[in-house]
Amino acid sequence: MSSDLTAAQILAIIPARGGSKGIPRKNVRPLAGKPLIAHTIEQAQHSRLVTRVVVSTDDQEIKDVSTRYGAEVILRPAEISGDTASSESALTHVLQTLKERDAYQPDLVVFLQCTSPIRQDDDIDRAIEKLQTSKADSVLSVVPFHTFIWRQIGDEVMPIDFDYRKRPRRQDRHPEFIENGCIYVFKPWVLEQFNNRLGGHIAVYEMSRLSVDIDTVDDFDLCEAVMQHIHKVT
Repeated sequence: MSSDLTAAQILAIIPARGGSKGIPRKNVRPLAGKPLIAHTIEQAQHSRLVTRVVVSTDDQEIKDVSTRYGAEVILRPAEISGDTASSESALTHVLQTLKERDAYQPDLVVFLQCTSPIRQDDDIDRAIEKLQTSKADSVLSVVPFHTFIWRQIGDEVMPIDFDYRKRPRRQDRHPEFIENGCIYVFKPWVLEQFNNRLGGHIAVYEMSRLSVDIDTVDDFDLCEAVMQHIHKVT
């Protein structure tokens, strides 16, 4: 891959199944005036570095919405569309389809989960650039935290990451990271070799703590409030 990212073929893949037990039709449910998946499609399209945007789905309505917002769509087969199907199987299917159909092989893949739609305008590009500058093979977006964590072990609760008898000051603790699910960037060989979005030399791209992963109906309300806050601030 060229050291000049603007010359690279960078493919954004957005997997979106039609089935969702927790929130029916989640991926096309309205959020801030448009279907949930539309936010991620538009963010990928607005990237300076992403050169192609593909949605992987098994659902006609998601296909129609994605096409309306300008994404390519690749329909995935039933065997990788159920509740137990991994995101990696969808990513692999897209790459194989594009290779066989179009003789297309990207230099980098950007995997975007549409259920984590809160991204600043430059987050995708900065995550891609982080892979380049850190000489990494894969990058995941994270949120730094300094929280004291406890765990229930049998009848006792025990601290996991500190000694409560020698409680450190927050500012003296090294940050830990929470995977927020917003952005993954990887070289295609990583997925092929490890059947995983992450592998080789892994780097992290830090994002705002305002990111929301949508799992419940309440998360939609929270996400919309955060989006309104960000829009007001910017």
